[in-house]
Amino acid sequence: MKNKRYLISGGGTGGHIFPALAIAKEIERRDSESEFLFVGASDRMEMQKIPAAGYSVKGLWISGFQRANLLKNLSIPFKLIFSLLQSFAILLRFKPKVVIGTGGYASGPILWVASLLNVPTVIQEQNSYPGITNKILASKVSRICVAYPNLERFFPKGKIQITGNPIRAEIESGVYDRSEVFASYGLDVDKPLVLVVGGSLGSKRINETVLEHISWFQDKGVQLIWQTGALYYDRCKSAQDVLGDIGHIKDFLTDMGAVLTAADVVISRAGAIALSELCALGKASILVPSPNVAEDHQKKNAMALSDHDAALLVEEKHMNTELFEALNALVFDKEKQSELAENCKKMHRPKAAERLVDIIEELTL
Repeated sequence: MKNKRYLISGGGTGGHIFPALAIAKEIERRDSESEFLFVGASDRMEMQKIPAAGYSVKGLWISGFQRANLLKNLSIPFKLIFSLLQSFAILLRFKPKVVIGTGGYASGPILWVASLLNVPTVIQEQNSYPGITNKILASKVSRICVAYPNLERFFPKGKIQITGNPIRAEIESGVYDRSEVFASYGLDVDKPLVLVVGGSLGSKRINETVLEHISWFQDKGVQLIWQTGALYYDRCKSAQDVLGDIGHIKDFLTDMGAVLTAADVVISRAGAIALSELCALGKASILVPSPNVAEDHQKKNAMALSDHDAALLVEEKHMNTELFEALNALVFDKEKQSELAENCKKMHRPKAAERLVDIIEELTL
């Protein structure tokens, strides 16, 4: 693998960025002289997160279909043509040995152009139900690495490799001490702790529901760490006065592995990477799938766990009545927590990044 160049495209949300970084770090662990270039969408969070992790990133002028504002979709054909031209320029200049896509708008143009230029290509599909971009690319790419079985109805069988989802190395290895995490947040290790996270961008509906029930935490003596997402933080931060010293409200948690380790119960969206991290640590969780995603894939992800008694599932349309009813029952039921956690842990596919990089190595020999 000496002196090889790797182009990795993925972004839009942490669920696409974190696997991309995990893959890069595993390649780097094997060969410190490898060179990397990340490609994302020019106005999305990868433009900050990738440089913060120490890698170079280039942005494409690309966006997805906007259901909320149809007028914005008029520019999509122009953006697509421009991003294809950008992709040609990037690939001809950087000359990667392989192109790896972990999802997001920018993966489509760069992988499609790479296939035209006969550059080996790999898709990493995180979900149990693939998005339209990866379905379109399936016939073009060299390998398709998946986290769930039975995806032959979407992808060519001969290209599929079941690897699991690459997750952050610190979560994979479980390096955190629970007592130290509690101490760092000034919390009581003998009292239950709930972590609320609506994905890297936050969830309006989860935040609204937690805000409406914020006094429940003080009334029950339950501690809270709550990631709101940057868009919703200003609206939610006033709840800190109600929580007092039993809770922390953050726009973004940079130490997600630590707080996941410490939490007794996690309330979360059902993005594929979030679920993979829950499984790696074996956590009791209440999943609230986002209904605003392609093919309702978050619900399918959540059902893959709830059908095996590895998580509780609350649909967003029932959240006002069911979320805190489920939380109230689970947070004080240690036996149920243990059952969910053990079943969740059984669903973990360890060392996904290593398996995926083995496949990449085969393509670049």
